[in-house]
Amino acid sequence: MMNKKIITTLLFVSVCVIWGTTWMAMEMAVQSIPAITATGLRFLFSAPLLILLACKCKVPLFFPKDKKQEFILISLFYFAFPFTLMIYGEQYISSGLASLIFANMPVIMLVFSLFRHKQKIQFHQCLGLGVALVCLMMIISNEIGIKANGSIFGVIALFSAVLMHASIYSSVQNRCKGIHILTYNAVPCLVAGLLLVVGTILEQPQWQTFTLLSFGAVIYLGVIAGIGGIMAYFQLNKMASPFQASLCFLIFPVIALALDSLVNGRNISHDSYLLSVILLLGVFMCKLPLSTLNKIKIKCYSISFKKFP
Repeated sequence: MMNKKIITTLLFVSVCVIWGTTWMAMEMAVQSIPAITATGLRFLFSAPLLILLACKCKVPLFFPKDKKQEFILISLFYFAFPFTLMIYGEQYISSGLASLIFANMPVIMLVFSLFRHKQKIQFHQCLGLGVALVCLMMIISNEIGIKANGSIFGVIALFSAVLMHASIYSSVQNRCKGIHILTYNAVPCLVAGLLLVVGTILEQPQWQTFTLLSFGAVIYLGVIAGIGGIMAYFQLNKMASPFQASLCFLIFPVIALALDSLVNGRNISHDSYLLSVILLLGVFMCKLPLSTLNKIKIKCYSISFKKFP
């Protein structure tokens, strides 16, 4: 039987790779498939498999009767709308920049905890929050400038998706604590799959123009990202601490940026690379528990004491 550390490491790597490649897949999908249609197809690929998995694991498919409001919020504002905005945004900005914006999810979560739940946060978290947001603004300014090329629409779409995700997660996480991860995803994904009907009406897609690359990317998003990513992250949270699991947010943007450079030959500026490192350091500080910070301080003091008796 594999060692727990090895399994945890494999899960961590899997989540980072899946999340890192998701952004390139969305960019490929939207090359020939309209955004709403692509999102609907994505969830129609993942929903039946999630439902079958839930049935096999004997997990309830439906939310408890007193959680109808949470079910609607999750279906629409955690799945349908934000994922449409993400893939729409990638028509205007690079997959690398999109991943950097989304990497700020822990930062936005911290903002919601501070203002919505009046949760006390530590000084180092406040500092990390400020650093991350300032660096992100500077990166966006560097990369899109003040151009009328639609880039600003992509940025707004990605920011809106992040805000929706963070808002819904922070508002329902306590109320949905006892709900299994498969219940949380299966039927809400099916509801989000109805976007295919909306897309067919509004976008009137020409199915014959869909390329194999785009269609394959949608399948990847639905099956690998939609199921593999969810289950890997769920297992990772069971085997590692929330802080350790959240470190994925520091790694996947690096993978997305590298993939964008390798596949599309696009590179952000040297200044933006430096700012990205500082941004991810800010995200790290936002998620760093005070207990871990104290341990680091104690170790530093211990090393200093040994060096200078």
